[in-house]
Amino acid sequence: MKIAIMQPYIYPYIGYYQLIRSVDKFVILDDVNFIKRGWVHRNNLSDNKLFTIPIVRASQNKLILETEYSIDEKWSSKFYKRLHQVYGKTKNYKTIVNLIENDITNGVGSISDLNYKTLKTICSYLEIETNIIPTSQIYKINSLKGQDRIISICEKENAKTYINAIGGQNLYDKESFNNKNIELKFIKTNFNSYDSMLTLLMNKDKNNLIKELNNYDLI
Repeated sequence: MKIAIMQPYIYPYIGYYQLIRSVDKFVILDDVNFIKRGWVHRNNLSDNKLFTIPIVRASQNKLILETEYSIDEKWSSKFYKRLHQVYGKTKNYKTIVNLIENDITNGVGSISDLNYKTLKTICSYLEIETNIIPTSQIYKINSLKGQDRIISICEKENAKTYINAIGGQNLYDKESFNNKNIELKFIKTNFNSYDSMLTLLMNKDKNNLIKELNNYDLI
């Protein structure tokens, strides 16, 4: 069993989807603190400007799963207008906007649930069949922090391999994982883009993009 565990981000870069593709089970880590200037509720489009999902009383004292978004007609109108301005002439614009519109609608809810929904939609489009666990709350690991939290989830899932994004190399110790009979690996994308996946989805041929999901190294 290969497993990956990450916080839920809104339309993250291709490496995030490669990570999901590389494992048997992917766990949404949402019982950790929300970060106001993080990537849970915002990302860049190809105009190098942020879009931000509106958060209700944003607080770093709340867990991600406790953090609510609130989308109204004014925000939606502005967001979809901007998508048209940035991507309106791309080859896949109508197809991808339809996918987005099915998920991002007016209303209030958990930002974790919204990001899970958008992640499932894009994974389905890209034919990624990995089992995605919608919340880490089911593991009841609130008392654990950092690496110990990750190892605990791996043990509960009987995982033999844990794969993390390359940025986590300084966070985890291979010996600690080995002591629990878990192999620790890091995924390094070979695709030269850290933009939101929306940019690639709008511009790239679907079949070629699916092939690019395998363009990574495990170290």
